[in-house]
Amino acid sequence: MIFAKRLVLALAILCGGALALDQVFPPPIEKGRVVSTLVSDRDGRPLRAIPLETGAWRFQADIDEIDPVFVEALLEVEDKRFWRHGGVDWIGMARAVTSLIRSGEVVSGGSTITMQTARLLEPRPRTIPSKLIEMFRAHQIEARLSKQEILELYLTLTPYGGNLEGIRAASWRYFGREPGRLSDDQIALLIALPQSPEVRRPDRNPEGARAGRDEIARKLQRLGYLNEARTVEAMAAALPGRNYGFPRRAWHATARAARHQSGDVTSTLDSGLQSELEQIALQAAEKAGEDVQVSILVVDVPTRAVRAAVGSASRARAGGWLDLTAQARSPGSTLKPFIYAMAFDDGAAAPSTLISDLPKRFASYQPENFDRMFRGDVRVAEALQHSLNVPAVLVLDRVGPQRFAAALHLAGATPRTGRGAQAEPGLALALGGVGMTARELAVLYAALGDGGVAKPLVWRETDEAAKGGFRLMSQDSAERIVDILQDTPTPVGRMPGRLAANAPQVAFKTGTSYGFRDAWAAGLSGDQAIIVWVGRADGAPRPGQTGRKAALPILFKVADRAAHHLGESGASNARLVSRPRDRAAGALGQFGAGDQPPEILFPPKDAELWAGPVDGQTARAFVFAGRGAGSLTWYVDGEPVEPDAGGLPAWTPQAPGFYRVSAIDEAGRESQRVVRVLRPEF
Repeated sequence: MIFAKRLVLALAILCGGALALDQVFPPPIEKGRVVSTLVSDRDGRPLRAIPLETGAWRFQADIDEIDPVFVEALLEVEDKRFWRHGGVDWIGMARAVTSLIRSGEVVSGGSTITMQTARLLEPRPRTIPSKLIEMFRAHQIEARLSKQEILELYLTLTPYGGNLEGIRAASWRYFGREPGRLSDDQIALLIALPQSPEVRRPDRNPEGARAGRDEIARKLQRLGYLNEARTVEAMAAALPGRNYGFPRRAWHATARAARHQSGDVTSTLDSGLQSELEQIALQAAEKAGEDVQVSILVVDVPTRAVRAAVGSASRARAGGWLDLTAQARSPGSTLKPFIYAMAFDDGAAAPSTLISDLPKRFASYQPENFDRMFRGDVRVAEALQHSLNVPAVLVLDRVGPQRFAAALHLAGATPRTGRGAQAEPGLALALGGVGMTARELAVLYAALGDGGVAKPLVWRETDEAAKGGFRLMSQDSAERIVDILQDTPTPVGRMPGRLAANAPQVAFKTGTSYGFRDAWAAGLSGDQAIIVWVGRADGAPRPGQTGRKAALPILFKVADRAAHHLGESGASNARLVSRPRDRAAGALGQFGAGDQPPEILFPPKDAELWAGPVDGQTARAFVFAGRGAGSLTWYVDGEPVEPDAGGLPAWTPQAPGFYRVSAIDEAGRESQRVVRVLRPEF
């Protein structure tokens, strides 16, 4: 009785010690969860594989995605009782020990798949103490994982030579594809390789690879798994002739989709569209000249899923390693639609509202149009379609630049002033005097196509579009802006979408930054928001290269290919072809468009001014006079006339000829006179 009690106590202590050791020293199973990343498109087509930081290629194995014939053959060779033992095959171990005693050498190792997995998790010298530790670890692993999980862990970590780990990495490298379907010779090679990875590598030692493969093929025949004909055929098959490269497409887009992720990542990209847009970007960049880059974004408006993202035309070109969709650049005039939309929401303007396109000074800031011409009173819709600068600044002045910048920030498109975080945005915001990325512009234009609601972009299929979002503008204003942009003149040689059969309906806005550094085209086509940027990565100017000239033709090509690959929904067609509704002009006076322009009293119409000597001076000065709303500001050929010592607008001509005199009142209204200056002594 006493002996029995002592035996029970000893067993209890032993079990307690084992449990304590199990808790204090758990097996490092987490190592098998550190794997390379394989990014696929939304339909599961591989795009890019990303190795571990160590440079190793290791992909998570999934039994359901591996050829079941390979799995059966592997277990026949390595561990026939895998599904029945608890981690250690004591029958196999006894057989291995008996063989060792009889022959004096190791004939069969006796290690199970679970024990081999333990060794892969914690490599040790092959000694008897190491074997005992592996047996203990095997029991620990079996207690924590299912049989399928153990087999998947083994096939994730198995070495296949060099920096290849796991069956998926080996299949990609040697066969150029996933191991979903394998031939008999490929199965034999993949079983043979882990037994002597470096000796049997087909790329380094083809003879060793052939010998190992044939040995496994004959063993499978002895086990009754292969018949003689299949064995002969497997042994006669050619070895892999070359190493296949891992997928490496959509470099920048896949990097963004894989951020903070590992393993298999299903992106929102469409591989067919992505491939075509990469070619379009490269061709456009090569045509544009040396060091020119192109970036493109296509976003599905309903889901905010990024369907294509070209970070640069080529990594071989200057700046090509940068993802230029994520680099802040001046957006030029691409923000103007959102300024007008906020004015629509305020009730301060409508598409048919008249607004003055005349010289106007805002404190020390005096904007001018791209062509340095002014068009007088124009409708808001025309001002936006022709990207007139003065009207946009007038509207932003009314909306408020700080309010506008705050709205952009809340929408997910924070303007960067370049003067520090505390710098307040000014009226130059209307003309692109801030930094913004193509991704942020995509957020804004997707909001424009979604009734004014801004949401973050989605890069992975497992992620969902944000609920709710931020309302940047009302649905009514968004629809009106889209209507206006759709009527913008199309590029040369491009027929308006409404007049072309099966052509996508495109609502777009172009932008050109100061000094021709950035050329933009942004818009909506069907269910897609499209952003195109063209420029140099270093920000160097490209004189004459405007958004309309350099980026807009690319946008229309992208719209064509997006419609081909992604299609259009009925809802998107209805949204983009809706017609403007009649609205009251409204708020004319608020934006400087009134009934009467200022009246110029001097000089009179068609005047000829004699600029003879006065008081010994070489030329006389003329004082302009007029009346209008408030004080008048005077210009001669677009140059301001500075007041003299008495505060009068005095102008001294420096040469004979014709001059255009302009008077502008405080509401921005302008009147002009053309005068001729005469003086024979000039």
